[in-house]
Amino acid sequence: MPKLHDAGYRSAIQMRIRQLRPDSPRRWGKMSVGQMLWHVNEAMEAALGRVQLPSAKAPLPRPLMKFIVINIPWPKGAPTLPRWVAEKEYDFASERERCLRLIDDFAAKRIDEEWPSSPMLGRMSGTDVTRLHAKHLNHHLTQFGV
Repeated sequence: MPKLHDAGYRSAIQMRIRQLRPDSPRRWGKMSVGQMLWHVNEAMEAALGRVQLPSAKAPLPRPLMKFIVINIPWPKGAPTLPRWVAEKEYDFASERERCLRLIDDFAAKRIDEEWPSSPMLGRMSGTDVTRLHAKHLNHHLTQFGV
């Protein structure tokens, strides 16, 4: 399974991000490309421990929820935490640069370090976190056709 800590995969993700344009059409969902970038950025900020989020109740037991979220393909329009639902427009160029920077920051954190708990999934290993965010970025980049 891909990880953001894999240099080749990370480079491919960053290349896809650079292919995005402010008017990139979405294939599904409601977010604009700027909103999508803000959304993935906020999730990475939380994974890096830069944003503290309260624990959220998972609809299934956390170990099962974590397994599903990390290992099972996500449907179009999969639910997200209300905190990460974009409610306004965001500056595309700023959010794209922030995303590229966050991916580098993410990969600079050692995978064997302690990572913050996920609000929905609880304690996570670095391997789980890097796989989750690789999957999250891929999901949304596919949403915008890159």
